[in-house]
Formats: sequence, C-alpha cells, structure tokens
Amino acid sequence: MKPKKERIFRRLLAYLKPDAGLCVLALLCAVLSVAGTLLAPVLIGRAIDVIDRTAVSGLDLTALGNELIGLAVSVAAATLFGYFLNLLTGTVGYRTAARIRLDCLTKIQTCELAYIDRLPHGDVIARIGVDTDVVSDGLLQGIGQLFTGVTTILGTIAFMFSIDVYTALVVICVTPLSLIVSALIARYSHRVFLRQTELRGEMGSIVTESFTNQKLVKAFGYEDKTEARFDEVNRKLDKASARAQFAAAMVNPSTRFVNGLVYTAVAVFGAIAIVNGFSAMEIGGLTSFLIYANQYTRPFNDISTVAAEMQSAFASARRVFELTDMRAERETGTVCLEGVQGDVRLSDVTFGYTPDRVLMKHLDLAVRSGQRVAIVGPTGCGKSTLINLLMRFYDPTAGTILVDETPITDVTRESLRTSYGMVLQETWLSDASIADNIAYGKPSATRDEIVEAAKAAHCHKFIQQLPNGYDTVVADESDTLSVGQKQLLCIARVMLLSPPMLILDEATSNIDTRTERRIQRAFAKLTADKTSFVVAHRFSTILDADLILVMKDGNIVEQGTHETLMEQNGFYAELYGAQFR
Repeated sequence: MKPKKERIFRRLLAYLKPDAGLCVLALLCAVLSVAGTLLAPVLIGRAIDVIDRTAVSGLDLTALGNELIGLAVSVAAATLFGYFLNLLTGTVGYRTAARIRLDCLTKIQTCELAYIDRLPHGDVIARIGVDTDVVSDGLLQGIGQLFTGVTTILGTIAFMFSIDVYTALVVICVTPLSLIVSALIARYSHRVFLRQTELRGEMGSIVTESFTNQKLVKAFGYEDKTEARFDEVNRKLDKASARAQFAAAMVNPSTRFVNGLVYTAVAVFGAIAIVNGFSAMEIGGLTSFLIYANQYTRPFNDISTVAAEMQSAFASARRVFELTDMRAERETGTVCLEGVQGDVRLSDVTFGYTPDRVLMKHLDLAVRSGQRVAIVGPTGCGKSTLINLLMRFYDPTAGTILVDETPITDVTRESLRTSYGMVLQETWLSDASIADNIAYGKPSATRDEIVEAAKAAHCHKFIQQLPNGYDTVVADESDTLSVGQKQLLCIARVMLLSPPMLILDEATSNIDTRTERRIQRAFAKLTADKTSFVVAHRFSTILDADLILVMKDGNIVEQGTHETLMEQNGFYAELYGAQFR
C-alpha cells in the first residue's frame, strides 16, 4: 500500500479499538471455521481409501462410519463458526461506521465556518451517509474475509505438504500468477472507484440543492437547466460506475482461469506420480489434494474481490477523513464572560474571507452599554461580515474586538455567543414541538416561561390555533407554518433567553407591517438597557436607533442618529431618499 493508504488503514484500525474484544473473538471464529473447512478434505480422502481398500474383501462400515461422522462434525463446525464470524464482523463494521459518522458530525459542529462555507451541503451528506457505509462494507468487513483467506491459504499449504511434497510444490509454483493478476486489478480498480465516489458526492450536492430550493427552481424556470446539469453528472457517474463494475467483474474470470490452471496441473502431475510410483498417495489422497488445490486457489479469488472492494473503501475513507481533518475552531480564550454590561469596541480591525480579497480595513467602532446600533448600507457592504466578527464566527485578520474591555480572543466562544441573542433573516426550526423550538436555547424553561416569550413575540395567538397548540410538531421544511410565523418563533427564542446583547439581522424581513410594529414594540421592551445591533434594509425600523452605522465597501463611512445623518445630506440621506422616494 502507498503511504496514504497506510495512514488511512491505521486510522480505521483506531476506530476498531472499542470493539477489540469482538475483533479477537471474530478472528478465533475465523480460525475455527477454516480449521473445520480444511479438515473435511482429509476425512473425505480417508473415507475413499477405506472404500478402496475394503471394497473387494467386504466394506468396513465401522471405519467408514467413523470417517463420515468426523466429516459431518467438521462441516457443521465450519458452518457454525462461519456464521458467528459474519455476525461479529458485521456488528463491528456497523459500530465503527456509527463512530465515524459521529466524528464527522462533531467536526462539522466544531470546525471553522470557513471550511463549511466551501463545501457543497449535498457532498457533505454523501460523505457522512454513503461513504461511511462503503467503508464499513468494503473495508472493515473485508478485513475478516482477508484474514480468513490468508488463514485458508496457509492451512491448505500445510495440509498439502503433509500429503505429498512434490505435488504441493507444483501448486506453489503457479501461485505468483494469481498474485500478479490480483495486483494489476487492484491498481486499476482504485483509480476508477475514487472517480466514482467523487461523482457520487457531486450528484448528491445537485440533488440536495435542487430539492431544498425546489420552489425557487420552479419560479425561475430552471427545471431544464437543473435536469441538464444533473444529466451531465449522471452520465459521467454512469461511465465511472461502468468502469468500476468492469474492474470488479474482472476479478472472478481472471482468478478462475488461474484456478483452472492450478487444478489441471495438480490432477495431471498427481495421476502421473501415482501411476509411476513417484508418490505414496492413494486415490483418496489424490482426491483430498484436488479438493485442497481448489480450496487453495479460491481464497485468491476472494482476496481479489475483497481487494477491489477495499479500493472503493479506501477512496471513500479518504473523502470521510478529509471531512474529519478539517481544522477545528481554535479555542484561544480561557476567560468566561459573566455579568456582561455590553460595551463593545472594534479597534483597527482588518478582515477578508480570503487573503487576496480584504473586505474591511482599519475599522474602528465604539458602542456603549445599552445602545441600540443600526447597521445599514448596500448589499455586500459588510453588514453581515461585521456580525460574523462580533459573534466570532470568523476572527479578524488584524486588530482587536473587545467586550467590556476584554479581547474576545481571550474569551471562550461559548460564553461570548451565549451573551448574544441572535435572530437572522433565514429562519430555522428543528424537527420538534413548538415549545421545544422556542426553548431551543434554554431547554430548562418552564411552559409558563415559553408562553410568556411567545406572547411577547406576538405568536401566542396563532400557536393556539394549531392542532396541538404548543405541542404541535413542526420542521423547517414543512409547510405547517408560514415564513413569517417561523420568524416569530425564532424571535420568541431570543425573548425567552433575554441575553445582555442582541443581534437582529433583518429579523422582521418576513413579517407584515402590522405585526412588525408590534414586534418593534416588543423589541423596544427587550432591548431596554441591552446593547443591540440591528441590520436592516427597512429604514422605518431603525429611525429611533441611538447610533446608525452607514457601511460601504467594508468601511463605516458615516455614523450618527437619523436626524444628524439626514442633516449631513451624505450617503445615508441618499439611501434613505432612494427607499422612500
């Protein structure tokens, strides 16, 4: 194996450690199953020799019966232990796949958002779902088959040499041909299986994208283009799968041809040796040898098949480990924020999502505790980027952000983020009841607290009209609630938490004007004595803000109250006039 494969294999073995006892038991079952299988040909040969020796003088039924009883026991033992072997390897394989999936999900929860932003969601789903199953089926269970095959080969060689040395040497001399064939097939199959898994992930990405945005696809008449894009990838996957299937299908014919050569060589050489007195074998011994010759070559066939499956598993494992190897968020802070007042200051902050494209340069900002700060500006000016920096979803390239005069890099991410209540334009609901969704950030909340938060967010009325009220189960993809109702539930979450600082990113964008006014009154009550950042395109929602930041090209070009900014007749006045003109 190449070094990369060796590393992948070692990492997979590490996932087997929790089930080390089951692995040892599986290996023991493999040895006993192989022992029963290898003992059977000897007993068959002995039975034939008993018949050959006593056929003329009278068949020795006692001796024949003893051999047949031994044969039945050995076959039964091989079958029973083979069953337990498959059961144990399957259990270990699925448990290992479950651990790999858990690690993938854990890494997604803890890795830097910059990595997640670069990965298509469908491809991530394919890696966690499909590729882990391929690893389990093709590699982890293949280890058991590989061990069984190797044990069978070694055991068969020992039994063959015990019967006749010269005939056994004939079998050994033909063996390299099987190894060469297997190596050539394995090398070719790795390339085609790797391409197949890559295209499978790309297809999953297209399916997820088109399914989750189905209404948008239909609204813009993008069905034909989506279908054409899918068809292109599908045809590439069809060709790659055909090549992979061809590589897997090459295994049996190739190894069976070698098997036929071995079997023929043993039969011809053994018969000549017996007739000419070169060998002490009898007819039963030659029969046993022919069975062993067939058993000896069969594991090469199985190992070649397993090798082809393992190539696919290695390709999938590489994709899975690319996910688990994503760099986790580095926790540089040790300070736990407590009793937050809400003073926020940005000092000489510079940031860019990529090194070659700097979005913010030398940004300075000071927000006092309890201030309501509105952030406005054209699309792409850096409003959401500023929010990402405040929440420490991303770290500045240069400069410092402080909360209560403490650099946020010295603060634990958990304590920083729990100090903020965040409502985004994009709503998200978990597959749970209304009450559980409102209590998402505070699972210990009582029903009375949940109801009070819903009333404050003006969603109590429509919740009561649902079939099961607060116990109605909803999901983000369901049509049970409108987009505006979902947003009200997200606002109720923050109402329940009542954190010291708030971030509202177009929080009322999906709500009608009448409800928006109610929400604004509720927010006024919620934001009293709390530092709040409001990203808005509707200027009507921020007229009473204590401070309005006007952003353009990643920088704050103007700041002040609505009245002072209008008096300046600058960029803010231009934006305001464009909206209400």
